[in-house]
Amino acid sequence: MTGNLAHLTLAFGLLGNIVSFMVFLAPIPTFYKVYKKKSTEGFQSAPYVVGLFSAMLWIYYAFLKSNVLLLITINSVGCFIETLYICFFLFYAPKKARMESLKLIVMLIVVGFGLIVILTQFFASGVNRGMIVGWICLVFSLCVFVAPLGVLRQVIKTRSVEYMPILLSVALTLSSVIWFFYGLLLGDFNIAIPNVLGFAFGIIQMILYFVYKNKKPVTNEKISSFEAKISAMEEQTIPNINDHKVIDVVKLNALISSDTLPEVTKLNKNKEVPNHMDVKPQTMPHSTIEVSS
Repeated sequence: MTGNLAHLTLAFGLLGNIVSFMVFLAPIPTFYKVYKKKSTEGFQSAPYVVGLFSAMLWIYYAFLKSNVLLLITINSVGCFIETLYICFFLFYAPKKARMESLKLIVMLIVVGFGLIVILTQFFASGVNRGMIVGWICLVFSLCVFVAPLGVLRQVIKTRSVEYMPILLSVALTLSSVIWFFYGLLLGDFNIAIPNVLGFAFGIIQMILYFVYKNKKPVTNEKISSFEAKISAMEEQTIPNINDHKVIDVVKLNALISSDTLPEVTKLNKNKEVPNHMDVKPQTMPHSTIEVSS
């Protein structure tokens, strides 16, 4: 019986590695959009920074435990991929988003992870150290699943799923189920408990996706309404402009025909043709021309 549980645990662990690897690759379409538009637009770096921090914590936790080698393998891959995502985001992010991301990186990766390692190494030992790090991993694993809540709020507000990739939601949900059973079979509730919340959030994301995927975004409605108002204003002003142009042309023609008439010098008495023609302006009496608009 114990042998069967060990094989089943190994099977779930390997399957968890495969699915988690798919989770790490799921944002690739998102970053392809960023590459094409040369801008991060509404995308956020928080899920990737928190994901990197969580992967680092799980590696630290795995070194303090036994029989969890599969946690080390997948989280090492996760650290590498999440770092690539963050670098890519920082390259294309506007200045304000870049500064906010750098602050989050310093706060979590440098200060947060550094303090956890230092404090647990100096103020805890043996089993207590693994227990403390396990609880910290549990809390921050929940943060990984809570991080997309900002995206859920944006989806509801804008009625657009552009910034919530469905592949990532499906992969997270499937990964949560597998890692839950892996932790349950190991008897490690620090691994099992966070994945219950991950499964719940994954289901919520998929429901929102299917609810709003065919909805017309709120921003587009506002833009089209604004464009309609501009078109109406232009239609009102164009006739007035044309009327002014017609009046100006009539005035110009009247001025040319009335104010200046050429007078050609008469031939001399010998009926010789002069070498040049003298054209003198002849001023006519001014008259008032009324043009009705």
